[in-house]
Amino acid sequence: MTDESLQLDPNETVDLTNCDREPIQFLGNVQSYGCLIATSSDFMVKHVSANVQELLNIDPDAAIGGRLNDLLSQRMVHDLRTKLQMLNATMPTARVFGYDVLENGTYFDISISAVDQSYVFEFEPKIALETRDEMSLVQPLVARVTRAPDVMKACEQAAVAVQALSGFDRVMVYKFDDDGAGEVIAEKRRAHMKPFLGLRYPASDIPKQARALYLRSPLRLISDVDGAVSPILPATNVHGKPLDLSLCVTRAVSPIHLEYLRNMGVGASMSISIIKDGKLWGLFACHHEAARYVDFERRTAIELFTQFFTYELIQKMELETRLKTQETRQMHDNLMVQISGGADLIEGFDSIVGELSGLIANDGVAVYTDGRFASHGDTPDEASFRKLVRFLNTAPSGQVFSTHALPAVYPAIEDQDADVAGVLAVPISRTPRDYIVFLRREIVKSVKWAGDPNKPVTVGPNGTRLTPRKSFDTWSEMVRNTSARWSEGDQMVAEGLRISLTEIVLKLTDEANETRRKAADKQELLVAELNHRVRNILNLIQGLVAQSRSGASDVATYTKVLDGRVHALARAHDQLTNQEWSPSSLRQLINVEGQAFLLSGNDRVKITGDAPMLMPEAFSTLALVIHEMMTNSAKYGALTDRSGAVSIDLKVQADGALIIQWRDVGGPPVQAPLRRGFGSTIIEKTIPYELKGKVETRFLLTGFEADLTIPSRFISNEKEPVLPTTQSNDAKPMTPDVLLSGEVLVVEDNMVIALDASDIISDCGADHVHMAGSVDDAVAILEKADVSFALLDVNLGDQTSLPVAVVLAERGIPFVLATGYGDAQSITANYPPTHVVKKPFTAEKLRDAVFRAMN
Repeated sequence: MTDESLQLDPNETVDLTNCDREPIQFLGNVQSYGCLIATSSDFMVKHVSANVQELLNIDPDAAIGGRLNDLLSQRMVHDLRTKLQMLNATMPTARVFGYDVLENGTYFDISISAVDQSYVFEFEPKIALETRDEMSLVQPLVARVTRAPDVMKACEQAAVAVQALSGFDRVMVYKFDDDGAGEVIAEKRRAHMKPFLGLRYPASDIPKQARALYLRSPLRLISDVDGAVSPILPATNVHGKPLDLSLCVTRAVSPIHLEYLRNMGVGASMSISIIKDGKLWGLFACHHEAARYVDFERRTAIELFTQFFTYELIQKMELETRLKTQETRQMHDNLMVQISGGADLIEGFDSIVGELSGLIANDGVAVYTDGRFASHGDTPDEASFRKLVRFLNTAPSGQVFSTHALPAVYPAIEDQDADVAGVLAVPISRTPRDYIVFLRREIVKSVKWAGDPNKPVTVGPNGTRLTPRKSFDTWSEMVRNTSARWSEGDQMVAEGLRISLTEIVLKLTDEANETRRKAADKQELLVAELNHRVRNILNLIQGLVAQSRSGASDVATYTKVLDGRVHALARAHDQLTNQEWSPSSLRQLINVEGQAFLLSGNDRVKITGDAPMLMPEAFSTLALVIHEMMTNSAKYGALTDRSGAVSIDLKVQADGALIIQWRDVGGPPVQAPLRRGFGSTIIEKTIPYELKGKVETRFLLTGFEADLTIPSRFISNEKEPVLPTTQSNDAKPMTPDVLLSGEVLVVEDNMVIALDASDIISDCGADHVHMAGSVDDAVAILEKADVSFALLDVNLGDQTSLPVAVVLAERGIPFVLATGYGDAQSITANYPPTHVVKKPFTAEKLRDAVFRAMN
């Protein structure tokens, strides 16, 4: 592309969209980090980059028009032909890593592509010859994305991963809107850099032809914005057309774009396409303050990570859509239940307005039926609304009507006091025309643009044209007389609401009424069960409070005892809700339950006999029954008296069935209850009903007795060894949640371990975590940053972290050492005294080490 082609017609309107007309795939240069040879299908050389002389020792003038076989070895040409067989419409490029092109020990990475009846071979000198397994880095980084709970957190983790893989100072996840504008939705940057998170960029920042290229060639590297470029020779082919560089990895970029990057203070950049459903969803946009080259093999690993990330992104977006659909369906159903009771919409409006707002976000809701009006929130008054209804009556019958720019289609709204700019009207009858109307206020959109898209034309270094913006101060585009748009989801919900109200709710049948009655009965049962559970828990807590007072000489002792008992109760409920699909110990279940109810250990719950393991199908049932019997014993039976005890004998019969003999001993006199409560029903009916077993209960004067028979199919053949059980009420001292503040340094040569450690350190309260993989990097960070704590890996590959530890000790900065060696004491003997955590460490172990080091 010549300078003249950048000139603009003096009569032409000039803005950033002029970049859309720049043919960036035909600029005719490659970047200096690689060279290019293009051939015909029979391997006759058509084009070369001028720097083939420098990189491949090939004379450009002698090469053009000759055979590729005369430039490269026979073996090399054969291997390239083999790779060409892999090319097709879905895979237009192939790659070769670490090839000795000149057969002199000089290795190159090679990109091969086919475009416009030409084969294009690009050669990049291999800068790192050591054996590397780039792909092994991808899986653990993808795993971090997979663990992210939602799309935004996944994007944040992806930005961290791409920065770790590429080493760029700033990595942004940039998402496109439907109109081509974009927003930075996630960012990982060096601490001193100004954040770009949340900034929006107009569509012209990434021109149309650039977005089209991102679809064809997903990764582009600009290693040095000030670097020299090498021209393609000859500039055009025999038909006068330049070589199409669309798929070339070394393709030089537009001077306009380079100027744009310089204005941002960027020395190198890299972008990786995020392609969803064949469309450009977004980009990883990477910036570096100085020149930076990332070799082809590492770039390929980054591209592979992006493909896996895109798959995870799609999965999480689909999951969020399903969850939103379920949530909407639930709110919709709740609304239907409330309306379907036959109550008048106007009279019952206050009771359903919450559900309506849960379905569709709004600033006000109004209902108009049978000439009557009710409203909630920001709505016109009744007289104004009746005029609006007459306007709505002109819309097509039986259809939802929506607009986010009401003044444009109904100017009369501007003469009214109401601040209404958006309307979503749901017809709820055929005749007369009744509506539920959702309203939205005018919203003055303060969009954070990275500069003014309408900035005037100035004369730039590349001619009279629009110079890219030289500052990134926030600029606000004000949009008036419009509301927030009604989304496609809003429209779908409104249509569902219309169908439900017109076809179901307003024409109730007896069957629907019967269904509601059954639902009400079920709800009543659930409420009764919940009421029973809550009363039991409150009674138990009340008993613990009262019993814990006994023997406590001071407030501290009383608090400690009570706290231990409440924690024991929590542990018991954890055991009751355990759903692991494996045989579980009945003895452990009884012990955990007993610990929650007794003041001093489990010595008053005595278990004898066998040690059976329960199958998962029976565990929750027995847990519920044991809980009820233990509760009754603590409320009415042997455990109410200090001299009382519970004796439980477990016997596995010859046929495999289990008999549990429960005996309350030494408690107060027992009388049979006058009525069977919910707890008694659970004890007597649950096992026969769910397990087809037997239950016999006896309320003797000397104490309650029960014999439970569990069929053999619920008893595992596994046997638990009977071991003495000791209980302690001493709670382990809890580590505070916040241990750190300010800036923290993590020195670790393994990137994935460093990222995991950084996450743990951040959870400990650190405001910012610096990562360093070498002594030099760590010392450089210490010179610039005010570090308050450090985690040092002892072994950093070809060096140790001892020099960093010495600097930290001299400055009085606490630190912890991490090592994978078994004999940690001998390894760390030369270090200043500190705490050591063994690899692999858990979050709990590292937090404990940090706690000890900081105290």
